[in-house]
Amino acid sequence: MNGLVLNLLLAFAWAAMTADFSFASLATGAVLGFVALWISSPLTGIDDLYFKRFRRSIYLALFFLWELLLSSIKVAWDVIRPVPQNKPALIEIPLTVKGDFEILLLTNLISLTPGTLSVDVSEDRKTLLVHAMFGDDAEELIDDIKNGFERLIMGVFEQ
Repeated sequence: MNGLVLNLLLAFAWAAMTADFSFASLATGAVLGFVALWISSPLTGIDDLYFKRFRRSIYLALFFLWELLLSSIKVAWDVIRPVPQNKPALIEIPLTVKGDFEILLLTNLISLTPGTLSVDVSEDRKTLLVHAMFGDDAEELIDDIKNGFERLIMGVFEQ
């Protein structure tokens, strides 16, 4: 059985045993279930991929929060300056991610980050059009997205 399904079942079992189906109780059950699955992985046969993906998902979330903080400060600083320094531009980013969910996740993470907005994905799903508030260096933005969000998303969803 899939590690994620087992983890969710353990979380609901915890909530049922405590008779509390609140978010806090389900989260506690998920953490306890994860630890139980990790400890018993040699017995249950759950492969390391589930635990690697979980660890990489946490890293992706933390990376997004860091980028959110940095870009919020950068945009706020530009807004309060007497003379704004932004140079908006539309930039085409070649995509390495292939799956629909991976592209959706990438576009949402870009759009949720202040100063950038995903505008369109090409018909062949090989190019993403992004509006950047600070688009004066297109190559730097492309490099940041490809070596940041896209690389981490590929790490989470690798087989």
